[in-house]
Order: sequence, then structure tokens, then C-alpha cells
Amino acid sequence: MTPERIARLRAVLDKSQPDLTVVTDFVHKGRNLSAIVRTADAAGVLEMHSVIGDKDYKAFRGTAMGSHTWVKVNRYRQLNEVFPTLKAQGYQVVVTHLSDDTVDYHDIDYTRPTALVLGAEKDGISPETLAYADAQIKIPMMGMVQSFNVSVAAGIVLSEAQRQRQTAGLYDSCRIDAETYERFFFEWGHPKVRQFCEERGLDYPKLNEEGEIDNPSAWYANVRGTTNLQE
Repeated sequence: MTPERIARLRAVLDKSQPDLTVVTDFVHKGRNLSAIVRTADAAGVLEMHSVIGDKDYKAFRGTAMGSHTWVKVNRYRQLNEVFPTLKAQGYQVVVTHLSDDTVDYHDIDYTRPTALVLGAEKDGISPETLAYADAQIKIPMMGMVQSFNVSVAAGIVLSEAQRQRQTAGLYDSCRIDAETYERFFFEWGHPKVRQFCEERGLDYPKLNEEGEIDNPSAWYANVRGTTNLQE
């Protein structure tokens, strides 16, 4: 990697928010999902969670603009595979939903560890998700329609979260632990090697000061010898 590339990756990692995430509640439209990923990346989100049942998740590259490279999207079949873990990690679960308990989205403290949950436009938030919610929010609207497109709603709320966190100085210094930082740095800088290792259950090779694999020939020869790889 060039020095400029290394500097760019590290600059983005230095501003990433390890305690801000997005959960999609059975949002199946690929264009919406990809647009949400793109918005999440812009707010410094490292990982998001997509509950999609048995349907396939397909990225629309033109909408995501490559954001899938920078935001790790974890996929789940059931809601109970994601929320208990987030709650145990101390996240407040903030759900976009209209009810008697709904508050304006500005009234939430997004500087706290936050999981923003977005439901499908047709079906909305699942009843099971509401059981995990710490807050239900709405975006005030002045027109005839009752809701924004789900990806637009994500952009509006995440923009407010970014504003609050920027004011609080949460983008001013690196907030990621060293192990996570180096893992993302490797995955962003070497996506093909990352895929190669993930498919074979291999540890990532070490990088040198230039951000390149340290002695790549020796590493690959060792991999071939231990995994019986074929040409």
C-alpha cells in the first residue's frame, strides 16, 4: 500500500465509532439495505446487523458505493440472535416506530452505546423487536405521507447521532481497541487475502511497516504446506 493509502485507512479508523451500530428488522430490499450501509459508513459505523430470515442479502454496488468493504454486515435469520448480545454489551436499543410511547428522534442521547433499529417499510418493526426497545422514536413530518423511506430515515437519525457525537468529541481520538483496529486495517487493506483466509479458516498474516504482508512468499508456502492447497 502507498503511504497515502495507509494514512487514509488509519484516519478513518481513528474516527470510527465502535459503540454505534444499526440493526435492520427484516428489511429485504437490496437497494435500501445498501443505502443504509453507505449511510452507516458515513457516520463511522464499523459493524451493522441485518436480520433477513432465509432470504439472501444482495449488495447493490451502485447504491452502496463500495461501503460494504468498510462496514461489516452481520446477517441473521432470527431477531433473538442479535438483540440479547447487544443488550448484554450495554447498547440502548432505539427503534423507529409510531406509538403512544414514541419521542422525537432529537430527544435521544446518541453519545451512549446505541443500536438504531429500522423496520421494513411495509411491515414496520416486529413485535419481538419492541420487547427489546429502550426507546421508540419518530421523525416529524409535515406532509401527507406518514413515514420516510427506510434508508432516508437511517440517514436522518444517523446524522443526528453524528452531530451529537461530534459535539461530544467522540470523533477526536481513536476509540477502537488495538486488536480490533489492526484487524480492520488488514481487512480494509487486503480484502482478497481476507477472503482467502476466511474461506480456509486461517489467521491473517502479519503486516510490515509499509502495510504489506511480511514475507508473503514464505507465508504462502507455509499455508500450502499446512492446508494441502492445490494450484
